[in-house]
Amino acid sequence: MYLVLIIITVIACILLGLIVLIQNPKGGGLSSNFSSSSQLMGVQKTGDFLEKGTWVLAISVMVLSLAINVAVKGGGESSDNPALRNQIEKASKPSAPASAPLTVPTAPASKPADKPAK
Repeated sequence: MYLVLIIITVIACILLGLIVLIQNPKGGGLSSNFSSSSQLMGVQKTGDFLEKGTWVLAISVMVLSLAINVAVKGGGESSDNPALRNQIEKASKPSAPASAPLTVPTAPASKPADKPAK
């Protein structure tokens, strides 16, 4: 399930990028200089279609991201591998006993002066 959601999200992201790159900027861009009468859907209808496609793909990417997050959170809670479970238990236990007294390091004791050799 997780892998399917990832693949669908990647495809939606690629399509979203392509649709955004196809769109004309609000100022008209190059299409205002090279207008032709033989356009497939007309400028306004193409713009509306691309804008709706952008909104649909952007919302679908957000929803898929949330679905992936839910799928990951729900799927990783229990482990059937006993070795992994033992490692988790060892890592969660504190390394020092709780009843050990805390000691504060003190200044090192001064050494007695070396006796001169006879």
